[in-house]
Amino acid sequence: MASTTGSDSGADGSLGAPVSRREGAAKTAGEARYAAEYTPEGCVYAWPVPATVPRGRVTSMDASDALALPGALAVLTHENAPRLTEPDDGILYVLQNDRVPHRGWYVALAVAETQETARAVAEAVRISYEEEPHDVRLMTDHPEMYHPEKANGGVPGDRERGDFDREFAAAPHRVDATYTLTPLHNHPMEPHAATAFWRDGHLTAYDSSQGATTVREALATLFAMGEEQITVVSEHVGGGFGSKGTPRPQVVLAAMAARHVERPVKLVLPRRELPAVVGHRAPTIQRMRLGARADGVLTAVGHDVVTYTSTVKEFVEQAASPSRVMYGSDASRTGHRVVALDVPTPSWMRAPGEAPGMYALESAMDELAVELDLDPVELRLRNDTQTEPDTGRPFSSRHLADCLREGARRFGWYERDPRPRMRREGDLLTGTGVASSAYPVLVAPSTASVEALSDGTFHVRVNATDIGTGARTVLAQVAADTLGAPLASVRIDIGDSDLPRAPLAGGSSGTASWGWAVHKACSELLASGGTKATADTTEDVQGQQDYARHAFGAHFAEVQADTVTGEVRVSRLLSVFAAGRILNARTARSQFIGGMVMGLGMALTEHSVIDPATGGFVERDLASYHVPACADVPDIDAHWIEEDDPHLNPVGGKGIGEIGIVGTAAAIANALYHATGVRHRDLPLTPDRVGVLS
Repeated sequence: MASTTGSDSGADGSLGAPVSRREGAAKTAGEARYAAEYTPEGCVYAWPVPATVPRGRVTSMDASDALALPGALAVLTHENAPRLTEPDDGILYVLQNDRVPHRGWYVALAVAETQETARAVAEAVRISYEEEPHDVRLMTDHPEMYHPEKANGGVPGDRERGDFDREFAAAPHRVDATYTLTPLHNHPMEPHAATAFWRDGHLTAYDSSQGATTVREALATLFAMGEEQITVVSEHVGGGFGSKGTPRPQVVLAAMAARHVERPVKLVLPRRELPAVVGHRAPTIQRMRLGARADGVLTAVGHDVVTYTSTVKEFVEQAASPSRVMYGSDASRTGHRVVALDVPTPSWMRAPGEAPGMYALESAMDELAVELDLDPVELRLRNDTQTEPDTGRPFSSRHLADCLREGARRFGWYERDPRPRMRREGDLLTGTGVASSAYPVLVAPSTASVEALSDGTFHVRVNATDIGTGARTVLAQVAADTLGAPLASVRIDIGDSDLPRAPLAGGSSGTASWGWAVHKACSELLASGGTKATADTTEDVQGQQDYARHAFGAHFAEVQADTVTGEVRVSRLLSVFAAGRILNARTARSQFIGGMVMGLGMALTEHSVIDPATGGFVERDLASYHVPACADVPDIDAHWIEEDDPHLNPVGGKGIGEIGIVGTAAAIANALYHATGVRHRDLPLTPDRVGVLS
């Protein structure tokens, strides 16, 4: 199979060409407006007040000094805030009672003429609490640990195939190891923000969100309104990584405040408060057990995950799910245990489940390769399978082996000395590692419309959301390709709930879902010979054939470890993916590399700690929570295999936003073992953990 690097050759606008982002010039010039950059006439500002206790209830609140400040307009509390209808998502039920489920929960909202005044008003509010005993410690033997029926995305909590205990005990080669990850935070460049106003009973909200339709649905429930009475605009969004995938408190608070003061209200959540209110990746303790024959073929796969959720809402990171997909075996046991603690509610973070789960699985595979004295690439090839292990369904396409072979060729994998601690220059030890990658193909029903205008151009409308992925550009390419029209003739509107209904940008499902609807609408326009067409893919999505659909990939990493300081740096990172049809080479490469860099951060720099005394996250800003900088990524490259999968959707794409992060941390950790001969199972691989290596 041929592969491509996504070079800029042939940038003619056709599907797959590396077309520049349509909104690029507007963003560069500062003309693209984000949620906090809409300022309706008479707009005022809000600032939230977070709880300072880890659990309890508010007993009194004195806002007299706060309201005496010049420019102060209101302080909303559970005693005077507009009443809401209780939603399914408890994190949106704000300022409705005196309960404090965790530190950082919003207990009041200050509103003033300026943002500076609103902040001063918030700081002047005096609150008394009745504290209750709290528990924020994740322990494998916690007495309230339970097995959830379902994990995130409806994944079965537990699953067993064959006789795992017998097969594992009988295996001549075994690995039994535990891998841990701390809480991780999304930290998009644009903080969560909303601007809301009411006019003649109609609510309009500009929200930093990954899905305006989803936000409108939530607001309709909360305020007991019809959806037609609400407009949500998410035209430009400065990243989300899952933290904006479901509605967050800022849009609810802004709408409540706007109703209370009868003026437009703008609210930007302070970055230091994001970890407590917009979700995070929950910590995981993962026990991996692998049993194999002498030839390396797996006979038993065990993956046991321990994690936490909050008392507000159950969210279970589905970290055991990748072990149900990746490699064949005679038996497997995969499951989750979870405990509800007094912590902020965890939620989606780029590749929820797959990112931590594949770290554990691919690290264990490397340990098994060492146990067998077998090349790690060869071990993975020997366990490749054309049917999904736990369901028996055939894969719609699976080119993992091609990714491993192509990546090994490009990386120069077979030129390495397989023995650990063999490459040293001065104080630096160098090693290389590999890991596989996989992410499910998700598609949701969507609608879209297209109109042929008298001047020969076309107007496409769909409530897609561009969170920095280039959705506008790619959807325009889909439309132009289907219509057989020049790309410049296609105008596209997205990011507004008044447009044809569409799912959120999440789960790497956006382009596949929206693109299917756009393709169908354009096809129907051509077939009808009319000037307008609207398409709904609900029946198409529901009628998909019974295949296991996944994207796959392979990561190759080279690291250098300082034997004196314990510092680990990635010197090379190369990945190859099989993700269906690549719809835009430029934006695809950007998404792949973005995910890989995030995986690098997961491996080396990003971590978070909850203070057991105060119940709050310690690392609450970008000075203490270390995301990778340019200096951390000196040589990174992404490639892909040309893959034609007829069992997906008309545009043929699998989704690429998340697969780049999956497995990257394991490749880096495996490379560190090869460099040093020391196995580390707890991320991140910071100098204090790696230690002196001389």
